[in-house]
Amino acid sequence: MSGRHDHPHEEHQPRQDGRSHPQATVGPGGWQSAVDSGTSGPHGRPGEVSGPHGADGQSGPRAVSGGPSGPDPAQPRGGQQQSPPAVHDLSSAQLLQQVKRPPQSGWRRAIYVASGRTINPGESEADVQRRELIARINQSLHGCYKIAMLSLKGGVGKTTTTTTLGSTFASLRGDRVIAVDANPDRGTLSQKIPLETTATVRHLLRDASRIRKYSDIRSYTSQGPSRLEILASEQDPAVSEAYSEDDYRRTVDLLEHFYNIVLTDCGTGLMHSAMKGVLDNADSLVIVSSGSIDGARSASATLDWLDAHGYRELVGRSVAVINSVRPRAGKVDLDRVGAHFAARCRAVCRIPFDEHLEEGAEIDLDRLGAPARLAALELAATVADEFPHAVSRSGAR
Repeated sequence: MSGRHDHPHEEHQPRQDGRSHPQATVGPGGWQSAVDSGTSGPHGRPGEVSGPHGADGQSGPRAVSGGPSGPDPAQPRGGQQQSPPAVHDLSSAQLLQQVKRPPQSGWRRAIYVASGRTINPGESEADVQRRELIARINQSLHGCYKIAMLSLKGGVGKTTTTTTLGSTFASLRGDRVIAVDANPDRGTLSQKIPLETTATVRHLLRDASRIRKYSDIRSYTSQGPSRLEILASEQDPAVSEAYSEDDYRRTVDLLEHFYNIVLTDCGTGLMHSAMKGVLDNADSLVIVSSGSIDGARSASATLDWLDAHGYRELVGRSVAVINSVRPRAGKVDLDRVGAHFAARCRAVCRIPFDEHLEEGAEIDLDRLGAPARLAALELAATVADEFPHAVSRSGAR
């Protein structure tokens, strides 16, 4: 079908290492979507070959205590000490002249382009910050990581946050990302990207026995410009109410064979039958709140309910999002609101008010203002900080 961007990976399973390709590419909004090939994770350093001098500054390897006594087998006969051969470091960092990274924005970029790339003022602090956030977003991920998006209060931008977060991951990472609409009350997730199919999660479950490869499942999803895919819910509330815990588990069991990140846009009802399946399968939560008092109270009540029903550990791994924060947010002290959630969750992120997000229509990352674009990167990087810990938890399940 035209308009689709099928993933270039193998048909039977997605890329399991979760890493972007090493060459630099530019995603929506000019985001550089790859990090240097020598790094691993946000703080990685290329492996360094130790030089010929030990910590004491003496030539040759240091002696290891507790070894056998007697002559050193490395010493030549006749008692003459032979110097060990020098260790030659042939890494790119040692052999290539280090140059400043070209600027990506602002007046530095203008000078760089206008000079025919001969004058390189280097990156700005903002460029460095974006690059470091993108490196965190591209942290290694093995298997399928499942994120549940929750809020007891409607109208706080949970579906918009789901789409923005999923689009950021999909545009910058090399693996497949899908968002599932698990809202029983006629969810609107499918309205956030161009619709390619009228198929829903109900059709996917009906035909599950025929799904063998990625191209099979693509006929049930819609894909946006960011490469985020959406699996829509049933639009008839009477039918979608029958979407049970078992249905959700079957859905995730199928999706995790083809996708590395699955976001679930939940409804406002924590007692809905599918919610137990969502929470039991989730690797982390994103709790969405508005900047208002009632929005914060509803988000806090969500955490209370989770604590009381055996999900305290999951709450500790959750990220709270204060959404649509205006420059002048009235009399509500958002710093205190943030401190309240910081004491209960792993991290707190703020998404500023953005005119494009406020429209409530299809979301295009290129149309986000600079503050919202940066906030989306910060949220994705914060969620991705948990990726390295997912393997040990999945093994314990």
